[in-house]
Amino acid sequence: MFGCLSSKSAAFIPARKATARQVDRGYNASMATLRVHIVPNAKIDNVVGEHGGAIKIKLRAPAVEGKANAALRCFLTGQLNISQRAIILEHGQRSRDKLIRVDGMSEEDVRRALLRTNRNEPTVSR
Repeated sequence: MFGCLSSKSAAFIPARKATARQVDRGYNASMATLRVHIVPNAKIDNVVGEHGGAIKIKLRAPAVEGKANAALRCFLTGQLNISQRAIILEHGQRSRDKLIRVDGMSEEDVRRALLRTNRNEPTVSR
């Protein structure tokens, strides 16, 4: 994993608007925004499937003091093989229903990667 050892280091980066320079460099060219439904206090961390258009994810972490948010970030980092700074919590800091932005991947790629792990299909490395 990418160093998801402490909940403090795995805190979500607050959402910010792209500056003019970042837009010029194609900052928003490859970005996924997806809805996620979290089930805290589960036995294992895994993707269960879909829940009303959102991806349903079970996490071992409790929903206390942002621990589930930090666990979600670490889980997505490992599943998508991207850095922690690419995952941003847009909405739902204190809710089970969250809106997550993933920079550097398309929404289709993120959904395919997460739902593939649900069906235990082999991953393809590029």
